[in-house]
Amino acid sequence: MTSHAWVPTRRRLADTALAALAPVCACVLALGALAVWTATGNAGTPARIGVTEARLFLPSRGVPETAAFFKITNAGGAQDRLVEVTSFEIAEDIFLSSHRMTAGGAASRWPVDSLSVPAGGTLDMSPLSSDVTVPATTRWEVGDLVPFTLRFEHSGRMEVLAVVVRPVSE
Repeated sequence: MTSHAWVPTRRRLADTALAALAPVCACVLALGALAVWTATGNAGTPARIGVTEARLFLPSRGVPETAAFFKITNAGGAQDRLVEVTSFEIAEDIFLSSHRMTAGGAASRWPVDSLSVPAGGTLDMSPLSSDVTVPATTRWEVGDLVPFTLRFEHSGRMEVLAVVVRPVSE
């Protein structure tokens, strides 16, 4: 009876080593990246949202809507998203919007579902980037405080007071 036992040859050992090399390299790279991420303090830190410079443009006479702007900072290690803005003073039709300038210098605005707040970064709303579109009302005056509730994907809700200001060109 003939025995067909496996016999290690140089070729078989080289092929086995090459086959194992790719997964071993991938594991080493992944562990290195995780070590760097942890060493920089980003591992496990959720988004930490803060809102400043909340302002609402005084509506122009005869214009059906105006805009609110917020400076939203994220001191955490994870990205978050602003997904909704509401106000008990304004019953409906509040929505997030993004702006884009055309080559001819005209601005266009369209509704968006959410706005990103990067980890360790800022979402700085302005007439040139993004805003919260709000139906205009004639009862506001410069200096009034209008309450808004900002809802974030991960950080939950945040109550903010926006001051009514006259629009200025940026």
